[in-house]
Amino acid sequence: MPIVSRRRFVVGNAIVFLLTLVAVSAFAGQTPKARTSMLVTADWLSQHINDPSLIVLHVGDKAGFDEGHIPGAQYIQTSDLSTPKGEGLTLEMPPLDDLKATLERFGISDNSTIMVYFGKDWVSPTARVLLTLDYVGLGDRASMLDGGMPAWIAAGGTLSKDGRTPTPGSLHLHPNTDIVVKYDWVRSHLADERVAIVDSRTPEFYSGNKPGMMPRAGHIPGAISIPFNSLGDSLNRVSDAASLRKIFDDAGISSDKTVVTYCHIGQQASFGYFIAKYVGYDVRLYDGSFEEWSRNPELPVVNPSEQPTKE
Repeated sequence: MPIVSRRRFVVGNAIVFLLTLVAVSAFAGQTPKARTSMLVTADWLSQHINDPSLIVLHVGDKAGFDEGHIPGAQYIQTSDLSTPKGEGLTLEMPPLDDLKATLERFGISDNSTIMVYFGKDWVSPTARVLLTLDYVGLGDRASMLDGGMPAWIAAGGTLSKDGRTPTPGSLHLHPNTDIVVKYDWVRSHLADERVAIVDSRTPEFYSGNKPGMMPRAGHIPGAISIPFNSLGDSLNRVSDAASLRKIFDDAGISSDKTVVTYCHIGQQASFGYFIAKYVGYDVRLYDGSFEEWSRNPELPVVNPSEQPTKE
């Protein structure tokens, strides 16, 4: 190859390399797009409440449901979608066949749209129901009512005391089971800089000042504290995506990381999961959470409350 042609070839390749590097860097620095369809407003619900494909699920205490609920809603508990407590951990995903049967009993079919809301302030149990829907592959067709039933009432929505017995649904699952991880996955990623482990419990449990009825107090090594109750306002409404993303940014969690949430038993972490997904992160949930982790003496725990204070 002539010298001039060789130089052009080298320069050309260098330019292509630099442009590729810039493109990759730009992509890595992009702000993830918020998944806004995960939240709906009372106004949206008022426009769609009579849609034949809409399934409305009420999460809260049964007495509150009986006193009044959004018209057409069905009462659901997290226990409907978890293994019995006698089988080990408090709140674990049951087999897919069991979930399928339960969801069909609520009238959920392949063409259903599901909207879940809390009666009072049961935000994390509501998020747990939504996590389960995501787990079985219905996440793209499920949403939370922002602000729950209080927001519906404030917008002028009426309540009903009527019960509803739905026609059983027909559902073909497309499981998304990778979103729930086990302790061995977490242990193998403790030193992985691409993974951010988020502790969704309130600070006194993260610090070890309160054990929370666990065998050991403290938190998983390297975990970052983002309490679940810091992700909504006093009316349990979700802030705009930019404000929520700033919470993660300020905690040092860049947009290219995989977020893994945990808490006591996997319920508060479900709201952390919901918000992390909402703002655009790739996210998982450690279902056994600290209940399982603290029981296993082979798994490390950091307890700041036991560390000597500096004088």
